[in-house]
Amino acid sequence: MELRHLRYFVVVGETLSFNKAAAKLRIAQPALSRQVQDLEDEIGVDLFSRSPRGVTLTAEGKLFLEEARAILQRTEEATARTRALARGEYGELHIGYSPTPTAEILPPALVAFQKAIPGVKIILHDLAGDELNTGLLDGSLQLAVMVERADETSLGLRFEELRRYRFCIAVAPDHSFAKLKSVSVARAAVEPLIAFRRKEYSGYYRILEKIFSPHDLHPRVAVECDGVSSLITEVEIGRGIAIVSEVYRQISGKRLVYRQFSDSDESYGIGIMTALKGDATPAGEKFCEMLRKVASG
Repeated sequence: MELRHLRYFVVVGETLSFNKAAAKLRIAQPALSRQVQDLEDEIGVDLFSRSPRGVTLTAEGKLFLEEARAILQRTEEATARTRALARGEYGELHIGYSPTPTAEILPPALVAFQKAIPGVKIILHDLAGDELNTGLLDGSLQLAVMVERADETSLGLRFEELRRYRFCIAVAPDHSFAKLKSVSVARAAVEPLIAFRRKEYSGYYRILEKIFSPHDLHPRVAVECDGVSSLITEVEIGRGIAIVSEVYRQISGKRLVYRQFSDSDESYGIGIMTALKGDATPAGEKFCEMLRKVASG
């Protein structure tokens, strides 16, 4: 049984006329009759009652007409979805991300993408750096928006930078640093530092090393926090300063004041990470284009 047999049968069943159906289908009436007869022979029942006055559907024919319509409708829907998937306009897109570093790029890209391509369902995965890399390599993530990494866990991955952010000093509004235009690394080193937990944020401490080591200095960590919210709160209440990227302004608003280092330009890149051996889906490519557009705007 082929789909054309179902289409022929449905048209005859709806017009109850082989002549009208043949004209509508633009095929010869004898050929149409043979196709419908072949269908009946394959099923093993009569779908039409034939008489000199015309044709009518049998009880079996009425049931089969409903089923054939449903099959054809489902086939059309499947075809449309498959074509939309190939165009990047349908399906699911699993995206990993680092919440705070991507605060300026990811949210507006998501809004614009969902408005432009509502047929693609985006599923976000808030994961640590190692978990993002693992997800990309095992195929559970199509792409990740994250901080650039160059350690052994990044082998087999490709990074495309979208923006760079300098590290700066975050202080409470009433802190003495808030009155300065910039702060030296030496002055920052004597202040109690609000930092992230070393176990979960080992990369953060590598950044601190890059900032302070050239000056032969070591920061004095006063409080270790398990997340961004607690770090912002600790700084806000005056328990110390924090060394974070410029993007934190988007998170803390006016709760904190940010000052650049006068003698350090340490920065990091935010961008798109993908697997070298992964197949980029059309939807993934479209989302990457949206990320690039937002980042360059």
